Amino acid sequence: QVQLVESGGGLVQAGGSLRLSCAASGSIFSINAMGWYRQAPGKQRELVAVITSIGSTNYADSVKGRFTISRDNAKNTVYLQMNSLKPEDTAVYYCKARRREGSDSWGQGTQVTVSS
Repeated sequence: QVQLVESGGGLVQAGGSLRLSCAASGSIFSINAMGWYRQAPGKQRELVAVITSIGSTNYADSVKGRFTISRDNAKNTVYLQMNSLKPEDTAVYYCKARRREGSDSWGQGTQVTVSS
């Protein structure tokens, strides 16, 4: 099992920045990729960014150039640096770990609210 704990959410004005953290514990050796997803009220959960075990990254078009995903293997932590935030970025942000055998673990989520 993999346990994930997110932190770093909050309230910020449009144009501001936040950095989310996701600390992994448990069977971390089994993790193949980690990602950030978000879910706004009344909408489906969507992929924001993903980073693989070899450092490859992928981003949703809506956040390219504004968000950066990174990982610190020594700390078993993945980060999401969010710059130039927009009101439409408001959502609950979830961290996900994909294990090599295909199963997923999710964090509890952290609220990000961007005011206009």
